[in-house]
Amino acid sequence: MITRMSSLFLRTLREDPADAEVPSHKLLVRAGYVRRVAPGGYTWLPLGLKVLRNIEAVVREEMDAFGAQEIQFPALLPKEPYEATNRWEEYGPNLFRLKDRKGADYLLGPTHEEMFTLTVKGEYSSYKDYPVTLYQIQTKYRDEARPRAGILRGREFLMKDSYSFDLTDEGLSQSYKDHRDAYIRIFDRLGLEYVIVSATSGAMGGSASEEFLAVAETGEDTFVRSTESGYAANVEAVTTPAPPAQSIDDKPAAQVHHTPNTPTIETLVDFLNANTDRKFTAADTLKNVLVKVKRPGKDWELLAVAVPGDREVDFKRLEAALEPAEVAMLEAADFAKNSFLVKGYIGPGAIQANGIRFLADPRVVTGTAWVTGADKADHHVVDLVAGRDFTPDGVIDVAEVREGDASPDGKGVLVAARGIEIGHIFQLGRKYADAFSLDALGPDSKPVRITMGSYGVGVSRLVAVIAEQSHDDRGLIWPRNVAPADVHVVVAGKDETLMAAGEDFAKQLSAKGLKVLLDDRKASPGVKFADAELVGIPTILVIGRGLKDGTVEVKDRRSGERVEVPVAEAVDHLVQVVNS
Repeated sequence: MITRMSSLFLRTLREDPADAEVPSHKLLVRAGYVRRVAPGGYTWLPLGLKVLRNIEAVVREEMDAFGAQEIQFPALLPKEPYEATNRWEEYGPNLFRLKDRKGADYLLGPTHEEMFTLTVKGEYSSYKDYPVTLYQIQTKYRDEARPRAGILRGREFLMKDSYSFDLTDEGLSQSYKDHRDAYIRIFDRLGLEYVIVSATSGAMGGSASEEFLAVAETGEDTFVRSTESGYAANVEAVTTPAPPAQSIDDKPAAQVHHTPNTPTIETLVDFLNANTDRKFTAADTLKNVLVKVKRPGKDWELLAVAVPGDREVDFKRLEAALEPAEVAMLEAADFAKNSFLVKGYIGPGAIQANGIRFLADPRVVTGTAWVTGADKADHHVVDLVAGRDFTPDGVIDVAEVREGDASPDGKGVLVAARGIEIGHIFQLGRKYADAFSLDALGPDSKPVRITMGSYGVGVSRLVAVIAEQSHDDRGLIWPRNVAPADVHVVVAGKDETLMAAGEDFAKQLSAKGLKVLLDDRKASPGVKFADAELVGIPTILVIGRGLKDGTVEVKDRRSGERVEVPVAEAVDHLVQVVNS
């Protein structure tokens, strides 16, 4: 197949778009692969659509290979199934809601667990029908508050979501493994550098959960790895080992100290070290952070979170721990309404006396003594002992995770990196089967509740992820199996002889089964060369001044290596390069 640039719907740009922050966004727009329509919404132009469809084909091949079956749901969905699972409310403002002309409620599907479950329930009833895995490659819609980074984080995106249905937990484990192995094959075929990390299940529910993260400095996800083991986790899923409980009998009595002008941990530690005969560090203090939380269908309520003073609360970890509830920091009006909260000096006493839910870091175990607020301006209490002087309502693991922290598996310390989520797999269990009473009649004629798995791949996001990992300062560099063409033929001149040679090479390569992008425009060689590097086809054939001497130039876009090849050998050489 030959695509001629003289008639291709393509306009390359020399300047980065004003709203672009990451390399993939800049390059995909400049190279004419996508165009922004609205915040979080993009048009796929011909070259971009070719790349998208090539990635889609890889995903589809690997899903089909282990027996998954493809179906297709509508994007416009009724409200009722999502009400049955409480997700009509749980999704909050991220859900696109609308009404039809009769006033019935609908949504644009952000995910399709409910629909898959109801479909299987409607078709299957016997244990002999299971196991089954169904998938679709479908457009999803989420009303992102801050759509940014181009197609990396949009309001409309293409996703492969699949669901396994099994009779037993052992069957679910096998389905989970089948998907995990398929994802490894997919991402290996796409040439990505990625890691598999433990993750949280969030609003999806379920137990076992892993994310596939493409390593990228521009990634929104932070993950950590152990220096001495295979442990890896998204920071939201890192668990802090709780230290052993201590005796409360040998701890001194709690004492309130006048600590003027100490609203921060740093000023408090400095004051105590200068005015007492003990030495304190920030880790000896307890920081009580107040937030407000809104659970689906409920009003906003206050929540207190206690963490050691040498740590900050990681808001992403907090959101993940409290999902599906919304979380927000307190505003001035909230403090004014709750005058017992003395900013800079808040302690467990006022929190619990006023009925505020109080959750503490795993390090706050019985017998640990802390310096914390005394609920009075310029006052702190020293030696406030957990289990004696205060008892949290529960545990919450939301303190920041830092490089150098001990690995939760007890082997080595943690190092951090950034990544972009490209796949997520869950063992959902029976959450959705319970919601819709999805049962199979067993061999003993008794109902067996089905157990499910959910598995997603961000297909359109993969276009941007590959661009993030595979580019240089001149443009994109596509892996061969997703590139919009196999060979980019550049006619470096307007001479009719060169043009004729370009057409001839394009036809010969196409006849050999290669996809050819032919630059037959009446543009200068400089413009054509710049566009060839920007567009990123992995192999470039240059037909220029060497033609009169019987040679053409073959350039490898990734390595930059250039090879002079005799005209008579060029087609076979290119076929070998493409197929190697």
